[in-house]
Formats: sequence, C-alpha cells, structure tokens
Amino acid sequence: MSDGLVITSTDPIRSFLVAASGDWDHLSDELRDLAASLSTPGSVPYKSVRTVWSALPASSRPPLRLLLDGSHFVFTGPKPRQKNEELKARLKKLAELAEQREYAELVKDVTPKKDNNNTEPFSSYKDQIGFGLHVVLLMFTGYLVGYATFRALFNHNPVMNAAGGILGLVCVMLLETLLFIIRASNQDMVKNKATLSYNIHFSLCC
Repeated sequence: MSDGLVITSTDPIRSFLVAASGDWDHLSDELRDLAASLSTPGSVPYKSVRTVWSALPASSRPPLRLLLDGSHFVFTGPKPRQKNEELKARLKKLAELAEQREYAELVKDVTPKKDNNNTEPFSSYKDQIGFGLHVVLLMFTGYLVGYATFRALFNHNPVMNAAGGILGLVCVMLLETLLFIIRASNQDMVKNKATLSYNIHFSLCC
C-alpha cells in the first residue's frame, strides 16, 4: 500500500472500484489492475481512489462527496526504531551500573567502612623509609644522650663514654620496639572489633 492518506473502504467505494476494474472503454490496463487490487475490504489509499475516479468521465463516476460518504481516515502509528547492537550494549551496561549503585545504597549500612587508620604497618616503601630514618635518628639521639651522661659521670673516660652511648642506643631501641608492639596490638584490636560489629549487624539484618 502506498504512502499518504488512507481511508476505510466502504461498500460504495468497493462497488465503484469493482465497476472501474471492468471499464475497458475509459481506463488503461494499469488503472483497471489498480482498481481491482483496491476492491478488497479494509483500507485504501485516498490518492489511488482519486486517481481512478479522475480517469473516468463525469458521466461514468459518482460524485466524489457521495463516494467518500461514510468513509473515515485511518491513522497508523510510526514504526518503532530498531536499536543497533552498540546502543543495546551501552544501555545494558548503564542498567548494570544503576543496579550496582542501588545495591550499594541498600547495603551501605551493613558493609563495614574502610578505615585508613587500620592499614597494615609498612605497607609502602614510603612508610618503610620513614620508619628507617626515624629509627636511625632515635639511635643517634640515644647514643649522644648516653655518651654525654657517662662523660659527665665518669670524668671524660673514653671507654665509659662509649659504653654510655651504646647503652643509650640500646635503651632507645628497646623503647621503640615496645611502642611498635603496642601500636600493632591496638590496630589488631580495632580491626577485630570492627569485624565483630559487622558480623553482628549482618546477622541481625538477615
């Protein structure tokens, strides 16, 4: 069916088209075939009906107003556009991202939050270098303090001064080791507490 205005095929229109399909005197073979193809029930293009009607002499055709009496316009909706594969893949990915955001929003109160303070000690080269410089500085400071203390106590005795520096260095190392153990223990306690709290919260929610 050709594009353009479409109307319903009424009995007068079908009778007219049937009669026109057998009019050998005024219509060409093409127009007779057109009239025959349009004479079936349903809808017909107005332009085609008007073409057949115009080709007939006025004495052999009904008035156009009477011919179209009782007929109505037929409106068809536009065909849905076909989505290409790339667009379908993008829409699918966007839908998956939206679902992930919705899921994260739903479980945000259940999932334990990451705590930057609970990171493993010396997890990077920067931390290792910083700790090494810190230890070297403390060792040097402990040695100087011990050396100066024993020098004041033992009247500038080189052997005792050196022994005092070594003793100060050892004391500082022991103190730093003790502090490191305490910090590591506190981090483990905080991490275990957070894990236990998450498990309890998750069990209550389920």
